[in-house]
Amino acid sequence: MEREGRNGIEELNDEELVGFILDVFHRAVIHHGLWFSEVIHQEGLEKALDIAFQVKKKSIPLQVERLKKIFSLPQDYTALISRERLLNLLDALAINWLANDGIWFQTVESVRHMNDAKRCNDSCWAKFSPFEARAIKDFLGLPVRPGLEGLKRALKFRIYARINVQSIVEEGPDRFIFFMNDCRVQSARKRRNLPDYPCKSAGMVEYGRFAEFIDDRIVCECIACPPDSHPEDWFCGWRFSLQE
Repeated sequence: MEREGRNGIEELNDEELVGFILDVFHRAVIHHGLWFSEVIHQEGLEKALDIAFQVKKKSIPLQVERLKKIFSLPQDYTALISRERLLNLLDALAINWLANDGIWFQTVESVRHMNDAKRCNDSCWAKFSPFEARAIKDFLGLPVRPGLEGLKRALKFRIYARINVQSIVEEGPDRFIFFMNDCRVQSARKRRNLPDYPCKSAGMVEYGRFAEFIDDRIVCECIACPPDSHPEDWFCGWRFSLQE
């Protein structure tokens, strides 16, 4: 919709200003992603991850300080927000992340076709899984090679862990199986009487790369993942083993 007579930001009404702020946020997210993508292209994924987390350590404190000034927040601003509200915020962010992922897929599928959307999806996971693994290792302070115990901890801090139901079955000191018992995407399809989304190609990349970047000695094997048949109590299963 054309903003008639709007010759600058100061002329926007309050509703338009909120919309513009969200648009600027979206631009900033895309710009951040483009930087990361180009550094991967120029330097490779390993080096790009090192650079991305150097950027994070410098950038986030500066951004938080600016927002604190805007909203007149005290130094100990976290005390103003209840734990329940923080967890609700985390849930909303996780669901928004997954919803946005689905919108990207559906939009690419609508302008191209399913195969192109799946190819984009798989390529995205090939970059995002290492990034998320590195983010979790950094957050938890895990060593370079934390082994299977480190991987078990890391799987509990993925974004998916907040919105899906997952479990671990031990198979011995050098292996375990990870089950996705309730998948938000697949369960939604089931409620609409749709078949499982065939996510195995993405899962092979997602779980394999995640484990590799937690500890490069860990090998991932698919037990079953749609379109494979699976029991009612889980949608996909993955065996992780440590190979010295």
